[in-house]
Amino acid sequence: MKLSVSHLTRYTYEEKVPLNPHHLFLIPQQRTYFRILDAEWIVRPEPSGKSQRINAEGNPFFQVWFQNESDILEVDLRFQLETFDFNPYGFIISPHEYPFDKFEYKGSTAEFLKIYQKTDGFPELRNYAKKLMSENMDIVSFLVALLTVIHQDWSHDLRYEPGLLEPMDTFSSRAGSCRDLSWMLMQMLRGIGLATRFVSGYAFNPELEEGHELHGWVEVYLPGAGWIGIDPSLGLFADHNYIPLASSFHPTNTLPIAGTYGGTAKSEFFTEVRIQEV
Repeated sequence: MKLSVSHLTRYTYEEKVPLNPHHLFLIPQQRTYFRILDAEWIVRPEPSGKSQRINAEGNPFFQVWFQNESDILEVDLRFQLETFDFNPYGFIISPHEYPFDKFEYKGSTAEFLKIYQKTDGFPELRNYAKKLMSENMDIVSFLVALLTVIHQDWSHDLRYEPGLLEPMDTFSSRAGSCRDLSWMLMQMLRGIGLATRFVSGYAFNPELEEGHELHGWVEVYLPGAGWIGIDPSLGLFADHNYIPLASSFHPTNTLPIAGTYGGTAKSEFFTEVRIQEV
């Protein structure tokens, strides 16, 4: 399957402002199940400098900087890619990690993953996950069951307001955007000791002709298998329809464009994502 992706982001300002350096997390992460055929990143105004970098969590990004003031900042990403069949269940977990209800990471990996296990408590979320854990015989069955129940019992809403809902607010209201549901799921899994990270990117739905948005989902670390993509919004393990851009221990670190501007002028934000099969 070949896909065409266009992603336009535009900030407009009340008056011309100095633009500070910006980071563009708009480079698809390397995966074996897709191949980039063609890509271009158009930035307006033209940056005085642009450099591809890698951040502390291994995410590629463009750093761009500007000399002149502007009343607009626009980033237009367009690329085509070819996807290949990918079995999201095609992995083996290290056998010495069982029983999974006493799951823990070992050695230097455990030290590295500590920030991905950080949680602010949420005993209700931990107990919810523990109950499902007690009803399943292995960790994959547990994850499938947890994804299924969130997909069935929580509504997936499009929420355009910035920021995250508190995990307990999402849990109580039984509704949230993809990022809200993912943040809630991360706290559930962290509560029982599993390392998780938030992923921002694109998820192609062949049943949609339009209405695609930047999507958020979760990756959980399973020893021997590495990071495994799971999507609470759709109740799925991530397959070849998922194109990740950035991942982090916290969702706020995966914004597609990060930066500031000088002055006190107000700004307006517009974004549009289109994904089509070609």
